[in-house]
Amino acid sequence: MGAHSRTGPARDVRPSPDVRSPSDGRSPSDGRPSPDARPSRPRSAGRDRYFDTLRALALIRVVTYHTFGWAWCGMVFPSMGVMFALAGTLMARSLEHPAPNVLSSRLRRLLPPFWFWGFFVVLAMLVHGWMPGPQIVYWIVPLGDPPGNAWGEQAWEILWYLRTYLWFVLLSPALLWIFRKAPVPVLLLSLAPVLVLNFLRTAPDGRLGSALWDLSTYVFCWLLGFAHRDGVLERAGPVPVAVLAAAALGYGAWYAFSHQAAFGTYDLDENPLAQALWSAGFVLLLMWAKAYFRTDFAWLGRFRRLDRTVTVFNARAVTIYLWHEIALVLAVPLIDRFWQVPAFEAYLPLDSQWFLFGVGWLLIAVLVLLCGWVEDVAARRKPRLLP
Repeated sequence: MGAHSRTGPARDVRPSPDVRSPSDGRSPSDGRPSPDARPSRPRSAGRDRYFDTLRALALIRVVTYHTFGWAWCGMVFPSMGVMFALAGTLMARSLEHPAPNVLSSRLRRLLPPFWFWGFFVVLAMLVHGWMPGPQIVYWIVPLGDPPGNAWGEQAWEILWYLRTYLWFVLLSPALLWIFRKAPVPVLLLSLAPVLVLNFLRTAPDGRLGSALWDLSTYVFCWLLGFAHRDGVLERAGPVPVAVLAAAALGYGAWYAFSHQAAFGTYDLDENPLAQALWSAGFVLLLMWAKAYFRTDFAWLGRFRRLDRTVTVFNARAVTIYLWHEIALVLAVPLIDRFWQVPAFEAYLPLDSQWFLFGVGWLLIAVLVLLCGWVEDVAARRKPRLLP
């Protein structure tokens, strides 16, 4: 099931996955934006390093979780909720232009990197005995979970995120119209679907059920992106935000730990309701802090290498996400080869998951160099090894 099943540690799976001046609109007494000085709809002309940093951290957390399988990773940083909120903000900004143009642009940026990656995954599964049927159409447009065999499962299982993102993109013109009719009520009511699926009527099995679970789990985070773009969070006071966030975090954590017997763990990726509520509270605080304090992380420019790393992570986000599981899979037999070299066996921690983590990132870097140019082509930019 889409929201219930996620990839575990790579070691155990083998192939058989608004930039503004700090002084603008601030109160001289406390440094925070004066309510009278806040615009109703914040706009940004360039890259927002606060959001860029969150996106980079989210990708690092994804790779970390898929390497070590630590259940607490989702509570320290719910990366998928963060990524959906950031995407929702960008989508709301883009929809200031005609919706058909926006949708075609989003599809053009997403699908070519997916097709390029999918060619190798499908080819490898065909070589290992997989015979596709009519559902192979989901390898062209991933509106449902693409089919595959167990050999390539660790590679294609991560596609739930692309499928959910694609549905949110297609639904965004309608969602944004509804949201702007009554922003706060719609935002609060967006938690209702996951409550209904969890307590009243569960989703059907199969692709439809997986899509419904994931959409209901993260729709609040997507709408938080709308709320940030439209200035709803910027106008919100700290007390109601803190109360709502604390309620969501508290209930989400309680539900995760009190239902371990049902899901086998307190891992949020296995528990859609706990994931939805914990992500809602956590991401609400992150997005509200950005809007209320106008945090822009401009200081990042003083650290050139760190700033450069954040830039690369954002320009190659799709590539890193798609290829990271393949890198972790390839790292396992590569490390197995190291055992055959006495010097490596003697001086390298070949049996450590941290060594796997390091080798995985080296292979991710190689794959970014080899495959990242597809994102440039999809964005109609000149292909480059690194942005």
